Amino acid sequence: MSTVNNTPTAHIAAKKGEIAETILLPGDPLRAKYIAENFLDDPTQFNATRNMFGYTGTYNGRPVSVMGTGMGAPSIGIYSYELIHFYGCKNLIRIGTAGALQTSLKVRDLVFAMGACMEGGYVRLMNLPGDYAPICSYELLEKAVSFAKEKGYPYHVGNVLSSDLFYSPLKTAPKGLDWADMGVLAAEMEAAALYTNAAAAGVNALAILTVSNSIVTGEETTAEERQTSFTQMMEVALSLA
Repeated sequence: MSTVNNTPTAHIAAKKGEIAETILLPGDPLRAKYIAENFLDDPTQFNATRNMFGYTGTYNGRPVSVMGTGMGAPSIGIYSYELIHFYGCKNLIRIGTAGALQTSLKVRDLVFAMGACMEGGYVRLMNLPGDYAPICSYELLEKAVSFAKEKGYPYHVGNVLSSDLFYSPLKTAPKGLDWADMGVLAAEMEAAALYTNAAAAGVNALAILTVSNSIVTGEETTAEERQTSFTQMMEVALSLA
């Protein structure tokens, strides 16, 4: 891991020491603001560069930070790299939304991403001699599952798809098996990049997702609900601090 003291960075205004080792990473910066204002004690804002709000406070007496990452692998790739290498973050927990690929997943269910398939170029750009399989930290996964089970929250554990496409092409060529056929639970855009960066640096990462819509049934939630009402995943993530 790099020891260069390159802070503040071009994307994060914080100084060294202003970000906790455990950080929650919602894609939406307004969700970061919501978490800081409603869950953290004595939150202090450390970033507003590019309106990507970041805060540090305490939860049950333990320091924890939260910051938005934007959408897609390149965006979370930049932020997570800087958080790991320049700010010393060791537990990076993505909290975001996902579209269900299986009928067994209902809107508002939790998904703990054990692994993340990649439909895009981020992992390939690592120049590895084969196909890398991004996986989460088992330590964080075990704690998250235990907490959700204790609270009685509906959850699923398995593989997700991290895709660079939000809107799929209207027409696709005939093909064989698809992601759902392979048991992939849901689609999102960031977990594979986060897991790859974390693995390369030897730190922990986990994506905790809330099903915001079903690609199978067409059921959806509103943008406001996604920003403020998906509190179960926030509570699970904060329990890991």
